[in-house]
Amino acid sequence: MFFKKLLVLGLVTCSFTMYAQDYFPANAGVKSKNENYTVFTNATIHSTPTETIKKGTLVVQNGRVVSVGKSSKYPANAVVVDLGGKHIYPSFVDIYTNFGIAKPKRAGGSGRASQYDNSREGGYWNDHILSEQNGYDDFEYDKKKATEYINAGFGVVATLQHDGIARGTGALIALNNDGNTANRVMEERLAQYFSFDKSVTSRQAYPSSKMGATALLRQVQHDLDWYEKGNVDTKDMSLEALTRNKTLPQFFEGDGLYDDLRIDKLGDQFGIDYVIVAGGDEYKRIGEVQAMNRKMILPLKFPDAYDMEEPYAAEYVALSDMKHWNQAPTNPKALQDAGVTFALTTFKHKSPKDFKKHLMKAITYGLSKERALEALTTIPAQMVGKSGEIGVLKNRAWANFMITSGEVFEKDTKLFEHWIQGNKNVVKDMTTVNIDGNYAINLNGVTYNLEVKNSTEKAKATLKKGGEEVKSEFAYKQDWATVIFKEAEGKFIRLVARADANGLNGKAILADGTEKNFTSRKTALEASEAKDDKKGGDKPLDVMPLTYPNMAFGYETRPKQQDILIKNSTVWTNEAEGILENADVLIKDGKISAVGKNLSARGAMVVDGTGKHVTSGIIDEHSHIAAFAINESGHNSTAEVRMSDVVNPDDSDIYRNLAGGVTAIQLLHGSANPIGGQSAVMKLKWGAPIDEMVIKDKKFIKFALGENVKQANWNSYSRFPQTRMGVEQVFVDYFTRGKEYEAKKKSGQPYRVDEEMETIVDILNMERLISCHSYVQSEINMTMKVAEQFGFNVNTFTHILEGYKVADKMAEHGVGGSTFSDWWAYKYEVNDAIPYNAAIMHRAGVTVAINSDDGEMSRRLNQEAAKIYKYGGIEEEDAWKMVTLNPAKLLHMDDRAGSLKPGKDGDVVIWSDHPLSIKARAEKTIIEGKVFFDIEKDKELRATVQKEKAQLTAMMLAEKNKGLKTQPARKKEKQRMHCDTEQTIY
Repeated sequence: MFFKKLLVLGLVTCSFTMYAQDYFPANAGVKSKNENYTVFTNATIHSTPTETIKKGTLVVQNGRVVSVGKSSKYPANAVVVDLGGKHIYPSFVDIYTNFGIAKPKRAGGSGRASQYDNSREGGYWNDHILSEQNGYDDFEYDKKKATEYINAGFGVVATLQHDGIARGTGALIALNNDGNTANRVMEERLAQYFSFDKSVTSRQAYPSSKMGATALLRQVQHDLDWYEKGNVDTKDMSLEALTRNKTLPQFFEGDGLYDDLRIDKLGDQFGIDYVIVAGGDEYKRIGEVQAMNRKMILPLKFPDAYDMEEPYAAEYVALSDMKHWNQAPTNPKALQDAGVTFALTTFKHKSPKDFKKHLMKAITYGLSKERALEALTTIPAQMVGKSGEIGVLKNRAWANFMITSGEVFEKDTKLFEHWIQGNKNVVKDMTTVNIDGNYAINLNGVTYNLEVKNSTEKAKATLKKGGEEVKSEFAYKQDWATVIFKEAEGKFIRLVARADANGLNGKAILADGTEKNFTSRKTALEASEAKDDKKGGDKPLDVMPLTYPNMAFGYETRPKQQDILIKNSTVWTNEAEGILENADVLIKDGKISAVGKNLSARGAMVVDGTGKHVTSGIIDEHSHIAAFAINESGHNSTAEVRMSDVVNPDDSDIYRNLAGGVTAIQLLHGSANPIGGQSAVMKLKWGAPIDEMVIKDKKFIKFALGENVKQANWNSYSRFPQTRMGVEQVFVDYFTRGKEYEAKKKSGQPYRVDEEMETIVDILNMERLISCHSYVQSEINMTMKVAEQFGFNVNTFTHILEGYKVADKMAEHGVGGSTFSDWWAYKYEVNDAIPYNAAIMHRAGVTVAINSDDGEMSRRLNQEAAKIYKYGGIEEEDAWKMVTLNPAKLLHMDDRAGSLKPGKDGDVVIWSDHPLSIKARAEKTIIEGKVFFDIEKDKELRATVQKEKAQLTAMMLAEKNKGLKTQPARKKEKQRMHCDTEQTIY
């Protein structure tokens, strides 16, 4: 291996003018222009991820590739580098970084006042829409950080300001440390970026939740359409930028699987081809990710093992977190096998130097090397419209390439040089001779054994005499090795030797000052010695099986619909037949097929119901389980937000509710504002996709009255309303505006689509029904009067602990009551609550349900119904209907649920005892003919949870014993959400 250097004495002659093309304009003034050719010969050239040229030649001039092939023409005066079989790869491309862009400063100010209006002139009404932002304007080249990227194999990065919901554009930067701005900046306006996170530069309150951010992005698209049609007199720089950037690639950063699905729905609604910045847990529901048919940018930051040495702390680590540690490295392979197109990124790593370790782990877990190379070269180039320019070594592509000792994804491969736009960066001297091995050195009849390791990195050496280690100092630089060691007290020997691939040859300067020549031949290290202290080895750990959902009590296969015949049980029909003794229930094709005696069905699963009670599933009219957020508190009306945007299908409370016989819920928005968000009526199908859980034709919305909406309990004095009479004014104002909006919509005139007003119109037309959080009789009366004033009815008053005071008026209005059995005195406005409330409303002719508003109470609703029987003295069946048929009526789903009537959904619970008894346990909970909870299966799952935790704990302890980094074992506190729960996004 050698370098052959030819001195260039003049300009290239006319016979080579075909190579002499200018790619950059000359600057004013006197300038010497270097148009030399650099030629790399005898190389294994990976021109693309699928094309390899052995003993190839790469010709580079003016920062570009001139030719690449088996043989290429080049001028006689070119600089020729013989690579002696080394490999050349295109530089990696990372299209999602913040390289050279400082984090913005957080907005100042604090206290009880919130900002509700925007703070910018000429921009969109919401400060978090920063589409006019251009990352290049804040860009400053960081040579030190660029070197980190270069040493990790990256030659080009896209950079943007990671701030805001609409984040504006980013720039494409070549990491040319020897260049200048003119040639480093490949694109000033590369792509347009989005996220669900607010800008830190503004304190504007809306949105305060992910569902608010989603609704805001929908409204932005409507406003953009209205603006582009010329319906706005004044210029809006944010909407102008969105229009200008429409033709650019569109990137949307998520924070995990359910953000991916949320982004996909937004893109589908408005026909936007978002490239999704993934979260790393897509493997959990890879079929749903595959069905999105979207390109992705994939971070490779895998979690560290938990420190499980302290058993009490280890017990707190959730199985879901332990499984994610174990399974996360399989995510790239899962996406690969599903045919998802993805690029890889260093995003989420503190430094690019950490990237290779995680990439090698992904390869160990099944990501193919070819796919990895594509994900770092051609695919990111294609995503930003730069195919053929970067990520490949083809004629006229930028001369961005790495010279490596071997295949780039082999563990011991070294990166020697990294050329970017034709400029060389030396990472490691590729002329350094590898002298790893054992050397026997004879001096004055004494044999010393020198063992050298890791010589091309940070060389280490051990010197022994007669098998005993001798304290010594060793250095190796520019092919010269030096060893200094003590021969006797105050007497030192110095060895200086020139290294070659076969041995060390040099001089020994003895303690008496005399010099002696020595030679030594290299012998290979023992195999055990040659191992470089490998932490963890190259073998993947055993990967735990995926479950649905992928956590404790998840199922290895999703429940399948089956025909089920329950024999000889006490059947609570909730119909005119009442309670039937020794009766049968047949579920066929997911529906109640028959209820009666002596039923039979060929092929059905037969369940012996002797001594058991069979009922329809419990329905919770007021629930806050299974959600990532509950309140959007940024405005006094958030009718545009949707709980269906933030459904969490992995909430363990779903399983617990099933164990309590609950089959359906209304997932309600919270009570932070008078007009809240749209509900999601759901079947609790544990492990199913969100779309299979949400019942799409049930349209409800949460309204609220009282202390929460006037902010009595969190000392905020900045948002209207501050009083109960202000709440009434909010309703009147919005319904008036809704009437005006509908009139304009019907007039045939152009109108701006307003998602909030669309919902208000639905309410006015009773196409979306109100479930209203309420306590005090005066406000209950007020709300009914406002509704009657605008020609519609309130559907349900929920909580309504003073309903007994106005039960007659409720019955006259036609509104239902969904209440607690015996909650009171937890705040001032419930001081008048009594345990007879439900019974009094029931006797007045009000449809009454008992709800939970609580993830714990919801799995004991059968006992809450029993309290009404106890306190109110009403019939058992009527008490039972308050958690089954009556909530079904309030949710307008009694045509399909709430009773055991042929033709209704097969939502059935088998109880061990009388369902109103504290002894009763749900033994099977069935939804549409699928068994989603089985008490015997539950016992198996409990054992499985313990077994899997033990297996994963052993794996993590082994990882720590290998010296790998761990994270502290910590308890993940489950947040119990209620009406007043708030989350804030940043």
